Amino acid sequence: MATSEAVPIIQHAIQLAVAPVFLLSGVAGLLAVMAGRLARIIDRARDLEQRSSTLLVEALAEARSEVVVLERRRVLASWAINLCTGAALLICLCIVTLFADEFLAADLRWLAGVLFVGAMIALVGGLTCFLREVYLATHASRIELHRFGR
Repeated sequence: MATSEAVPIIQHAIQLAVAPVFLLSGVAGLLAVMAGRLARIIDRARDLEQRSSTLLVEALAEARSEVVVLERRRVLASWAINLCTGAALLICLCIVTLFADEFLAADLRWLAGVLFVGAMIALVGGLTCFLREVYLATHASRIELHRFGR
């Protein structure tokens, strides 16, 4: 293939891949937020674990119930990260498929479509887990305003 013939093919392949690349950037941002939340959950659980030997009986019972919620949140955050990472991998495979479709002149658009739908399903699952984790975090914590006075 001559260089002058290859340029339009490369341009078209890049045009097709632009939308999935933007989606990939968005998923990467979500993964950063989710990883930060997971790190905070783990840090809080470790802090409670270290302080457990010095807590009074009543405070220890509260710490135990908080650890149960933290464990549930950790599982949900982990699933959210796993599913969103899977979505990112499927998006990458979709991009590779779009380029292969252009360069090999093969009919791989059906495969790109399947990969994209799979990525969306994984992303919906990841966001659902993330939403549930946020719900648990906001409904399990108590802010005791009376401690701060007026």
